[in-house]
Amino acid sequence: MNKTVTIDKSAFKRFVDELIKHQKVIGVGAKGDRFSFMALESADQLRLDYDVTLGPPRDIFLPPVETLLTFEIGDGYKSVYDETPFVVIGVHPYDMIGLNQLDALFSQDNYDTHFMKKRHNATIMALDVVTASENVFASSMGTATIKEGFDVLMTDIGNAYCLEAGNKKGEDLIAKAKEAIPSSERDLKERQRIQSENEKRLNKHKLKCDASYIPTLLERAYDHPVWEEKAKTCFSCGSCNMVCPTCYCFNVIDDVNWDMRSGKRKRVWDGCLLDCFTKVAGEHEFRKNRKDRFRHRLYRKGKYVPEKINSKFMACVGCGRCVGACLPDIANPVKVYNRLVDDLGIK
Repeated sequence: MNKTVTIDKSAFKRFVDELIKHQKVIGVGAKGDRFSFMALESADQLRLDYDVTLGPPRDIFLPPVETLLTFEIGDGYKSVYDETPFVVIGVHPYDMIGLNQLDALFSQDNYDTHFMKKRHNATIMALDVVTASENVFASSMGTATIKEGFDVLMTDIGNAYCLEAGNKKGEDLIAKAKEAIPSSERDLKERQRIQSENEKRLNKHKLKCDASYIPTLLERAYDHPVWEEKAKTCFSCGSCNMVCPTCYCFNVIDDVNWDMRSGKRKRVWDGCLLDCFTKVAGEHEFRKNRKDRFRHRLYRKGKYVPEKINSKFMACVGCGRCVGACLPDIANPVKVYNRLVDDLGIK
């Protein structure tokens, strides 16, 4: 079959409605004047012109609270998995790159069967950005467009969508779009024009260095005063962690029922900006000071994770959600990195 097809927007809605009849479909819908990933009941709910979602698609695969297993005295334990296959429509390139990083992280070391099973059950339709959000800086991070990792890549070319299959799973999905036709040369040129434009325009906060230099910059900045200056107004609320596409820290708790014989083991979101995140037995806390926690977040994004998974991308993908979520306006990574470039220069 053709790897790239074109389908007009009315036919695409019919395609989505047909998918909804046969399986779970998650897409971006409106919540007032904001947007969020949600289970779709109709293609009419789908908004592919959105700017940015409140939370990243990470939340679909790593929800705020997730039951890992149930246990009962005398009956051992049973792992809990959601085996339902589903389709996700409308993941922006920067968020897709964030998911690709989580795939690498959760498959390293102790393979996370709960996260990875959901990822294997998902078919993801990525979407080139139509509307730039007010804080996006994906162009600076090299994440405004994407070349790999998706199952299908969608591009709005005006009165139609181009659908590119990224793998066999994607080919199988777009084969169900019976009204799609092979993309013409004109369609492909328009898609390329849009992608080339996005590589430049999704940049509301411009980085003063190439993103690939950030790990080297941070090697020279551990004792820089910016960490203390920013941390003075930090609420330690963790909002920047909770909306980040690449944050994945969690705590594990056992929730015992009233019968004291059975219960559930759950994991719940946690974050490095939260007080007590690093507290261990004996009341020892490795990053008790807000300065240390604030610095750790930026080092994790700009140095630790890229080195851990050997990624050419930073673990900050430029979505800008943290900028909008932070009340004291200190979470913007670009402002911090630019300050370091101004003070330390580029070597």
